[in-house]
Amino acid sequence: MTLMQTQGSALMSDEAQLHWVAMGDTARQLPVVMLHGGPGLPDYMGDVAPMVADLAPVYRYDQRGTGQSPWAGRHSFARHVTDLAELLNAWDVPKAVLIGHSYGTDLASRFCMTHPDRVAAILLMCGPFIGDWRTAYQAERDQRMSAAQQDQLRALKELPRRTEEQEVELLTLSWFTDHAGSEQGWRWAAQAAQQRRPINWAMNDELGSEGRTDPLDEHLGELHACLPVRAEILGGADDPRPVSALESLALRLGLPLTRIKDGGHEPWLEQPDAVRAHLRRFVQGTVGA
Repeated sequence: MTLMQTQGSALMSDEAQLHWVAMGDTARQLPVVMLHGGPGLPDYMGDVAPMVADLAPVYRYDQRGTGQSPWAGRHSFARHVTDLAELLNAWDVPKAVLIGHSYGTDLASRFCMTHPDRVAAILLMCGPFIGDWRTAYQAERDQRMSAAQQDQLRALKELPRRTEEQEVELLTLSWFTDHAGSEQGWRWAAQAAQQRRPINWAMNDELGSEGRTDPLDEHLGELHACLPVRAEILGGADDPRPVSALESLALRLGLPLTRIKDGGHEPWLEQPDAVRAHLRRFVQGTVGA
């Protein structure tokens, strides 16, 4: 089945232009909005959107300063939340189903706290991680890398400037451990290192710093009170980020957590059928209701 795809750009209140893509019949409500991770990467949810676009229209967009949304300036969670609200206005969408991945789960959560009336349902995929998850994450990454790979990654990070070839190598080394299998994971990471470019490192630093200063952990009571009736967490059982951090989040928010067996940080790559089935059940259960 061929699904219609449209695209355009929306003008934000501060004159930024954000590029968006919609798949499916946009006249149908409720729509799904997929929020990509990073922060600092362009949208990469193009393989996920078709999994549910026959059930509801799916909107995606490049966050400001990434992909086809060129912009220069400081980044904040508040501005990114405002961007999503203004995009919904531009799309004439009063309420949407949010599916966030990685950093996109943090954005979706903060949007939900600010605009709970505009969230029909929310699926948090591979995030947000709470507590001291970074220590376990780094240990697992090191376990999945050789000593030589660890040394090379450190050396590349320390370079004041990197060539195109060095940037691709750094990203490949940084990302291949995200996947359940190292051999296939290396191929996926190398492909992503070529396609998800350029990286907005300033955006990554600024939002990462704000996340450490004002962690979502401190807002979980507020988030719990704002969540829609339909809210779930989905994670890859073989994500190097500890599943225990998602389990803790699920417990504190009172949400169901599904672990995708043999799936990594992008579980739709290793286990597309399992992820497709889960997303379709979730979306159908919302738009059908």
